[in-house]
Amino acid sequence: MNSEPPPEMRNWRTRLFTRLVHGYFALTRGMTLGVRAACFDAEGRIFLVKHSYVAGWHMPGGGLERGETALQALAKELREEGNLVLSETPVLFHVYFNIRTSKRDHVLFYRCDNVRQTSPKLPDREIIETGFFPLESLPPGTTSATHRRLADLSASTPPADVW
Repeated sequence: MNSEPPPEMRNWRTRLFTRLVHGYFALTRGMTLGVRAACFDAEGRIFLVKHSYVAGWHMPGGGLERGETALQALAKELREEGNLVLSETPVLFHVYFNIRTSKRDHVLFYRCDNVRQTSPKLPDREIIETGFFPLESLPPGTTSATHRRLADLSASTPPADVW
């Protein structure tokens, strides 16, 4: 496993923010669990978001809160980060151990087909840019994790267990 952080985590502010957030979660939760989704529209384009607090283009997602199911968290994150609604039941693709973020973080990775955007997502304090992109034309700055997950989705071999 590569010990060097991915490019989007090389900025000291990003690393500090991530450590502080996960430090808080370590005090309030035994383990963190998140959801992330590859969301495709009817044209087969993938939806990506750009956050204000970490570099690069990512697939939408976030952490589960107490009392929330994974599918509730997924629907909430898609709505909050992109004004997206699900037309079909999300398919759980894989569970990843996100060791690069913390030694106790796991990500449930879903594939969501035929998602709809109810209205354009306006920039806010968390999400500064969004868009649907053809798979062969992802925007510059798409994170290495996003590329790896898309490769996992398209490959005939089993995905890695580490995010």
